Amino acid sequence: MENIIRIKRATFYGYHGVMSEEQSVGGKFEADADIYTDFTSAAKKDSLHETIDYHKVYKFMYRLALEEKHYLIETLAFKIADELLINFSSIQKVAIRIRKNNPPLGGVVDCVEVEVIKERKDL
Repeated sequence: MENIIRIKRATFYGYHGVMSEEQSVGGKFEADADIYTDFTSAAKKDSLHETIDYHKVYKFMYRLALEEKHYLIETLAFKIADELLINFSSIQKVAIRIRKNNPPLGGVVDCVEVEVIKERKDL
């Protein structure tokens, strides 16, 4: 059975972007994670120890988003997807979306979003 745990609109302030202002001043970013796993046993037993602790996943994503600067949000999305699969063995597949709010495009744009979908076999 395949189940999904979703984290939506995890917000952080980061220094990602190609322009020097983005790297020095920073900006608001959002992340979503769709985590594909099987939490049937955890649901039956009502046990956190048999599922993915999404508090730990959130803290993990937050740390990755802040530990280094990237020119591309694509790079950040790939890094989060890979590291979640490596560090959480019960994740079978993950979809990570990163949004850069108010990107400097010379016009009014709410956000730019990228998505990475990876499975354990892709590592």
